[in-house]
Amino acid sequence: MYNDGSHYIAIPQIKQSWKKRKNQSTQSIKEMEQKQTFEKIYNENKDKPKKEKIEKIKSELKESFNNEEQLKNFVNANLERKKRNLIEKRKRLYRKAYLQKWSYFCTFTYDSEKLNEEEFRKKLNECFKKLSYRKGWKYIGVWERSPTNKRLHFHGIFYTPTMIGNFIEQKDYSTKNHKMQITYQNTYFLERFGRNDFEEINQYTLSQSITYITKYIEKSGERIVYSKNLPTYFISDIMDDDIVCTIGQEDRKLLLFDNFKCWDEGVLIGEVSPEVIEQMKKSN
Repeated sequence: MYNDGSHYIAIPQIKQSWKKRKNQSTQSIKEMEQKQTFEKIYNENKDKPKKEKIEKIKSELKESFNNEEQLKNFVNANLERKKRNLIEKRKRLYRKAYLQKWSYFCTFTYDSEKLNEEEFRKKLNECFKKLSYRKGWKYIGVWERSPTNKRLHFHGIFYTPTMIGNFIEQKDYSTKNHKMQITYQNTYFLERFGRNDFEEINQYTLSQSITYITKYIEKSGERIVYSKNLPTYFISDIMDDDIVCTIGQEDRKLLLFDNFKCWDEGVLIGEVSPEVIEQMKKSN
């Protein structure tokens, strides 16, 4: 099961005959070099318009192919691969995010008098990992550079069962909501890293926050940063009375009533809720 932001969806367990993955060892050195060159040019031109980006890729790779048709097919296939990968990243992000409780949407930047960029990235990552292990924090986020001065910062949603530091009230302009707002800076991060903003999350702003993070997956080319123990699904048996209807491609999925009951190997755990989901087996 997963939550799509509005309802719970079940994916029945079925046996599938998986296709064997293509053995990369069968790729020629030339094919691997072509793919590496494609990735390099794509990342260097990711901020350019699609048409201009494609022309740049074709121009750089032209000498590696025997004719225009081979080049066109190669570029189209790899653009489609990038598109599929982005869809899967978004899907994974949404399903993980909607299955958890969250406390704050946070932005962290760094003070040049305290750290340089490399130190900021490394030490903030280490800080998050320790807070996850020692304080039970959970987080999903992405590194991003500001459009004007290209300064590195981190956007993320956080679950903070045990808070550290104290909050200082701050009034400024929100680039996410495009209006003045009151946010809070945490003294722990302010002293060690620099500017930070903690904005409380509710059910409505959660969707906004996830969307805000999602747009940076393609924009920045950065990987999404996940804390450990963030499952994508939970596992439960389902009674026929709890199914609204079938949905999705070839009706493979089940739309469930909002008050469906969770079962574990014939044992009723309870009506679906964060507390009940916590008791269920998880899967990625």
